[in-house]
Amino acid sequence: MNVIRPIVGEWYRGGTNELFEVVAIDDQDETIEIQYFDGTVAEMDFDSWNEHLWDDLIEAADAPEDWSGAIDVEAEDLGREFEDNARTSWSSHHDRSMRR
Repeated sequence: MNVIRPIVGEWYRGGTNELFEVVAIDDQDETIEIQYFDGTVAEMDFDSWNEHLWDDLIEAADAPEDWSGAIDVEAEDLGREFEDNARTSWSSHHDRSMRR
């Protein structure tokens, strides 16, 4: 049995190969709140955590490089295109007056 303690802010990989982060631990209730990469929040008790460890269903994992998993909005859903619209220098009197 692997001994992996749940640590808030750390990422793990579960038995279904899904990434999740421990977001809270309640010692009094003996529960662990986890959030999957897709944003789904779940709770597991200490005994379930230990059973998953016993069955080698939890392993430590690196945080995902792509943090868009929990964000359910695609760029095209925003109704506008994102371009590099760097503003030119404030050259006219009207533009300078808007900086206040």
